[in-house]
Amino acid sequence: MSSSAELFTIGLAISAIIIFWGLSSTSSSPFARSFPRLYNKRICLLIAHPDDEAMFFSPTVLSLTRPELGNHLKILCLSNGDADGLGSVRAKELQKSAKKLGLRSESDVFVVDDPSRFPDSMTANWTESDVSNMLAYAFAPELASATLKKKSTKDGPPVSTIDVLLTFDKHGISNHPNHRSLYHGAVHFLRSLMRDKAGYTCPVSLYTLSTTTIFRKYIGIFDAPLTMLRGALHTLFLGSGKGKGKKDELPDQLLFINSVSEYLTAQSAMVNAHKSQMVWFRYGWITIGRYMVVNDLRRQWV
Repeated sequence: MSSSAELFTIGLAISAIIIFWGLSSTSSSPFARSFPRLYNKRICLLIAHPDDEAMFFSPTVLSLTRPELGNHLKILCLSNGDADGLGSVRAKELQKSAKKLGLRSESDVFVVDDPSRFPDSMTANWTESDVSNMLAYAFAPELASATLKKKSTKDGPPVSTIDVLLTFDKHGISNHPNHRSLYHGAVHFLRSLMRDKAGYTCPVSLYTLSTTTIFRKYIGIFDAPLTMLRGALHTLFLGSGKGKGKKDELPDQLLFINSVSEYLTAQSAMVNAHKSQMVWFRYGWITIGRYMVVNDLRRQWV
């Protein structure tokens, strides 16, 4: 095969990949409107370390912060990532990254600096009660007050200043114990909200990011058409649960797939904001990591 033919074949393959990727995007493809969305919600993204929002949740953040959806998204990060003594630097990097990904203000990012309860460690599990209490202090003042005073909250419906909570699932994507702890703490928080509240509806809906196989984790953009197809089939045949995010209806699943421009924005959030973390292997992650392109989240009923 001549060099010109080889170049033509490579160019054709790249073009096909970009076309299929574009058709898979949940923000720009002609099929995007058929997928459930969230509108006018107060949302908290609960993460363990600065850079989780970019490396794992960037498709979610970029989608939910689009102005036309009317959402207000905040980030609660339970450690400043001080394992290498860079906690203060990483906290500022998170604020910069969050702005690049669409958050309204740096004040919408809160980073906890409490290494006794939330150490940045590959071996430490954070207790579900500590995670739950932090969520209560931040978003359910009535529950936090009752916990401190050891009194009942059974009078009246449960109250929260957020509508939706997003975090890792019980496998934590990378099996990091800090990630896994967030799932158990979030579930504990919702159960605490509903304690002695029989007959009421929980004011907070919990969605968790789905852990996938090691193969799919590292096929990057090639996972986008597959996930889009699976999501479309689920929506078509199973209804994806009760609504498409309009008004007070919330779907059972959420799917966010970055477009090419969104993918480049997510890469920029890592490379230009989280400079202290850009060691060699992270360049591999932001290039072929599936979670830089695709996020599928499931609603947890607790």
